[in-house]
Amino acid sequence: MRHDDLATVNCAVARTWAIVGERWTMLILREFFKGEHRFDPIARKLGLGRSVLTDRLRMLVDEGILERRRYDTAPDRLDYHLTTKGEDLYPLLVAVIQWGDKWVVDEPPVMLTHKTCGHQPRLSLRCEHCDTDLARRDIHAEFASDAW
Repeated sequence: MRHDDLATVNCAVARTWAIVGERWTMLILREFFKGEHRFDPIARKLGLGRSVLTDRLRMLVDEGILERRRYDTAPDRLDYHLTTKGEDLYPLLVAVIQWGDKWVVDEPPVMLTHKTCGHQPRLSLRCEHCDTDLARRDIHAEFASDAW
């Protein structure tokens, strides 16, 4: 199966990965979560060629994760901003950061802290009904008959 085929199967993981799993996409999104909005600083920071960054930004706009906004008219200039759909990817980025801090890097290159209390947040899976942290063994998955 090719990467492009992932977008058509009945699997939320595969279809999400078809969007965010493209090479460079999560690093591009990281720059938006850091507060960057403009093409050139992102291209410089990541060392990306114009065509690669243009393709990824276009895909993220087409998917509704980013929106283009005009910030100047002479000459016509646009920047990019996360949509609500894009902001909803933040927990995914935090999960990748926390996994990488635990298993990949010796020293965490970024420290996330809660602005209100100053403590480090911990991403967790919780049952809203019971208000309980869950582990994989606590969850039953029921798959649709056509799930991939």
